[in-house]
Amino acid sequence: MTQSLEIAQLGNPILRQQAQLIDNIQAVRFQQLIDALIVTAISKNGVGIAAPQVSASYRLFIVASRPNPRYPNAPEMEPTAMINPRIIAHSDEIVKDWEGCLSVPGMRGLVPRYQKIEVEYSNRDGKLRSQELTDFVARIFQHEYDHLEGIMFLDRVECSQNLIKEQEYQERIVQKYDASGGRSHCV
Repeated sequence: MTQSLEIAQLGNPILRQQAQLIDNIQAVRFQQLIDALIVTAISKNGVGIAAPQVSASYRLFIVASRPNPRYPNAPEMEPTAMINPRIIAHSDEIVKDWEGCLSVPGMRGLVPRYQKIEVEYSNRDGKLRSQELTDFVARIFQHEYDHLEGIMFLDRVECSQNLIKEQEYQERIVQKYDASGGRSHCV
């Protein structure tokens, strides 16, 4: 059975490196890494996870949006491995919303991201896929893509007043969402 992996924490140099391309996704080690990333994301209540976050500096991440304790309002989707991903186009519209990160536990930040993106990536079978992503899933993709470039969500927060502890976020932002019946976009 595939085990959950240890998450590299802020300050670990691997999180600041540009990840390397994967040339043979069919290799057993990469297929096992994909399985381990999925298990890790689910077990840690993440909606995405990038290979550098488990100390594997490769251009690979998982997008796995689903409701969980950290993201109670996330849309449901099948975990998807995205290998050697690229953003090939984006909207002009930029939306600010709250993000968290498994590598920065206990913090959230208000981060500007493109509302809509067009992406290309190879799936775990090596097939090239093109897809348009919007809203929450587009935010997840951009957040995880940043990990491949050595960028943390904290780098995108425009001022320190846009940072909040996780507990305050859950009490103030999530409860406000639940009370209003609104929509959450946090990552």
